[in-house]
Amino acid sequence: MFKNKLNITISILLVVIIAFAGCKSKYEKLRASSDTAKKYREAIRLYDKKDYNKALGLFDDLVQKYRGTAEAEDLSYYFAYTNYKMKDYGNARYHFKNFADTYASSPKAEECRFMAAYCFYLESPTYSLDQENTIKAIEALQLFINLYPKSDRVTEASKLISNLRDKLELKSFANAKLFLEIGDYKSAVIAFRNSASDFPDTKYAEEMEFLTVKAQALYAKASLEIKQEERYNEAINLFAEFAKNYPSSKYLKEGEDLVKNSEKAIIDVRKLIAFQEAEMKIYQDKIKAAEAAAASKSKKTVETKEEETKNK
Repeated sequence: MFKNKLNITISILLVVIIAFAGCKSKYEKLRASSDTAKKYREAIRLYDKKDYNKALGLFDDLVQKYRGTAEAEDLSYYFAYTNYKMKDYGNARYHFKNFADTYASSPKAEECRFMAAYCFYLESPTYSLDQENTIKAIEALQLFINLYPKSDRVTEASKLISNLRDKLELKSFANAKLFLEIGDYKSAVIAFRNSASDFPDTKYAEEMEFLTVKAQALYAKASLEIKQEERYNEAINLFAEFAKNYPSSKYLKEGEDLVKNSEKAIIDVRKLIAFQEAEMKIYQDKIKAAEAAAASKSKKTVETKEEETKNK
């Protein structure tokens, strides 16, 4: 009985394998054939069935053969979307843009121009990575808006641009914070200021402005004594502006502590510089006294020698 069941199972598997092999050979046979009309119909059927992998293979065979024909426009459209459905956004973008450029008067040109930009949007990486595609996506979406200002897709394109700018804004802020974290305080101050300038309406404005104060105070602390007072005063002035802009900020207490520490540091550094200057004066006076003594001794030696010479 077990042997019979085993035979039945093997037979079923063989039938499935033969049937699968038959389907595969039928598809491959079609790909190898020169019947472009049949191949085109089958590609559309496979696309509609969402069998995009097989449809792509047939469309790829047909694109060159249909170039310059009446069917080429629809084929290009399907080819672009098949790549898109396969999540190959780089190729999809290229073919959508190519369609929009080649068939600029087509009713589908607007849609394909938008989809080309949208593929760039989908390729925009997380904020911590290089944002080249994010910038290109913004440019492509803005071009779409400029070309089709009355399009129903303008609202969506504007929203996508806003999302991308949020990512660039976060990237800029994160980079500035990184300088602060690694102790490059001068670069942090510059980066925070640049970020605030590039994104004047940033949602990180309060934190960014406070961290600029903090970075400036730390920059002052790490500076040469002769530069510290000027740089601490800059931090104090920055905090005064911050407190004016955000009178209810959660960072006020920490900022006030920074100001107190900065004011104390200024007093300390003034004392240190005064002490160093006094020490330097004492040292210089000693040098002058030693030089004067040496000069006097040298003069006496010369006079003695002259007297001895005269007596001879």
